[in-house]
Amino acid sequence: MRSFLLMGVIYSTLAIAPVQFDREKVFRVKLQDEKQASILKNLTQTIELIPLRMYFLLNPATSKPQNRILVFLHPRFLKLDFWYPDAIHDIAVNMTVDFRVTEKESQTIQSTLEQHKMDYEILINDLQEEIDKQFDVKEEIAGRHSYAKYNDWNKIVSWTEKMVEKHPEMVSRIKIGSTVEDNPLYVLKIGRKDGERKAIFMDCGIHAREWVSPAFCQWFVYQAAKSYGKNKIMTKLLDRMNFYVLPVFNVDGYIWSWTKDRMWRKNRSKNPNSTCIGTDLNRNFDVSWDSSPNTDNPCLSVYRGPAPESEKETKAVTNFIRSHLNSIKAYITFHSYSQMLLFPYGYTIKLPPNHQDLLKVARIATDVLSSRYETRYIYGPIASTIYKTSGSSLDWAYDLGIKHTFAFELRDKGKSGFLLPESRIKPTCKETMLSVKFIAKYILKHTS
Repeated sequence: MRSFLLMGVIYSTLAIAPVQFDREKVFRVKLQDEKQASILKNLTQTIELIPLRMYFLLNPATSKPQNRILVFLHPRFLKLDFWYPDAIHDIAVNMTVDFRVTEKESQTIQSTLEQHKMDYEILINDLQEEIDKQFDVKEEIAGRHSYAKYNDWNKIVSWTEKMVEKHPEMVSRIKIGSTVEDNPLYVLKIGRKDGERKAIFMDCGIHAREWVSPAFCQWFVYQAAKSYGKNKIMTKLLDRMNFYVLPVFNVDGYIWSWTKDRMWRKNRSKNPNSTCIGTDLNRNFDVSWDSSPNTDNPCLSVYRGPAPESEKETKAVTNFIRSHLNSIKAYITFHSYSQMLLFPYGYTIKLPPNHQDLLKVARIATDVLSSRYETRYIYGPIASTIYKTSGSSLDWAYDLGIKHTFAFELRDKGKSGFLLPESRIKPTCKETMLSVKFIAKYILKHTS
């Protein structure tokens, strides 16, 4: 009787081909009542059987596989990639929900929605086509950093060096830490170098797939530095304030979104006792860290991490802000999408003591933003304007003592979602710049 060797097929992450999204769809569903909300939630509990692992039977004499393959099956939930809101537990009545599904799963989704007479539309019919169409701006001049295009991490690193070289009196680069994959975390300080001043800390790209966010941080640094001595408002701001700008918070995830999976959200840390990779850095801050349901599952895109500030990126940012707490008077974080300007709180519906002040700043800031292209933003506390969140950078910074904290959700409202075409980068940055300059002027005038 012949004996056989059992060999598992193991795939290294290094060998993973980039994810393709051919014919994947993005649905938008408008929920009318509790029953419809339950139906959508239940869709994620539809069970499929999928291959768990394949094993080849090898003949030890020849080391060649035999014809037989053993395939083990295990149940899997129907997977919806939620774009808005971030997770299934945030779904509520009267909410508009955007989510991505595979071509195969879209048939099940569509028939269920129609069967229950639910109001829906297909925002994106072929996701891969939209990804390809995103790059709709030609390279301006070879070798020159383009603010009208999305830039990968290597280009952004090179750009930080050039900004320091070009504006040595105004721009300096600070390495505040490194990522789990040992990429540097760079903050650019913009402002005169003599003396202590009020400061604003800004970060972009905490979620990897939100590419228009890092594009804005690059635009801000470029415009601020080149405007000094030429633009009256920016010159006054930079004479009296410093800006600390983190162009890409989630560097590892950002790189992964360029090279492997355009829809990636989290960082790339390994999780104990799980094969699922990554933590949502915006659920990892030490503020009501474990209060949201389902954020303890490492396989979900909103996984909070094994402990508050467990991630190297989060720790680097919190350490930097704590060490500059005397000067930092405002914290602004940039996300996409949905055209909102949000402020605390996210973890509770309780309003902060300076709610009326925050409300006034947000109202005027969104009015200023709309003055350029008539882009309409809504504004308000996170919990009542979108949904409750836990462990967010915004709430953490506020509770630390920075009483003016804001989160921009940049363009658009869902037509392109995370795939805003490059042709919309400059208009988005120009209108947002007006809003940020207003907030900065307000901070300069109204904080001690």
